[in-house]
Amino acid sequence: MSDFTEQDLSDSRFDRVLLRRASFRDVSLEDATFTGVNLAGARIRSAWLDGVRLTGVEVPDLEIHGELRRLVVNGVDVVAFVEAELDRRMPERPLMRPTDTAGFREAFAVLDRLWGGTVEAARALPPALLHECVDGEWSFTETVRHLGFAHACWVGGVVLADPDPWHPLDLPWDEAPAVEGVPWDRDVRPSLDEVLAVRAQRRAAVGAVLADLTDDGLRRPVTSATAFMGDADSLTVADCLRVVLNEEWEHRLYAERDLAVLASR
Repeated sequence: MSDFTEQDLSDSRFDRVLLRRASFRDVSLEDATFTGVNLAGARIRSAWLDGVRLTGVEVPDLEIHGELRRLVVNGVDVVAFVEAELDRRMPERPLMRPTDTAGFREAFAVLDRLWGGTVEAARALPPALLHECVDGEWSFTETVRHLGFAHACWVGGVVLADPDPWHPLDLPWDEAPAVEGVPWDRDVRPSLDEVLAVRAQRRAAVGAVLADLTDDGLRRPVTSATAFMGDADSLTVADCLRVVLNEEWEHRLYAERDLAVLASR
């Protein structure tokens, strides 16, 4: 097995080359050209696909999960159709796009209710299963820990300007840069009650922010007091709260999906 690490292979040519089961991590394929390639069974995660064009392709089975802004299939931009169908299937989903403080309060209240059911489903499983991964994704415990990180990063570190908002159980996303002082322990196995205690603290912090927040306050410019998002500009309080809402919404769906798999075993 060859190992290409920290090498510049730009402008290389791969002709009649077998790359079956190859692993690509932190690799730039910008402006690459693929002709006559076999991508059957390929798994692509955390990828930036701006400006990608697929022509003359055969797609018997393809799944895409992610943030879609423009996706044209045979000349038709399907994003609006997908968004409308998701809103139809999940009536609470449109509430995750609030524009005023009342909407944000309602959205977080809805999330708390939905997460209550998800947590009950998790409690019904043997505790060991809550540390199991399904199809390479985070375990349920890791998911809750990551949401703690999201709250700390965007609410604690940006909205509240706390330079050290972290808890030892916080878990950054897998591709995040390693930053001194930020916890990143993938081996720890806390109990469900332990991670939920941290979650309760983080949700209380959001509640405190929303309690006194006005619509003008939503538009207040903010910057990160931590190394994460330090280069982001033009952020507002509303932007940060929307990120947390999106994280909470999407990761609950992932958790529900994986809990159903674990329950079926």
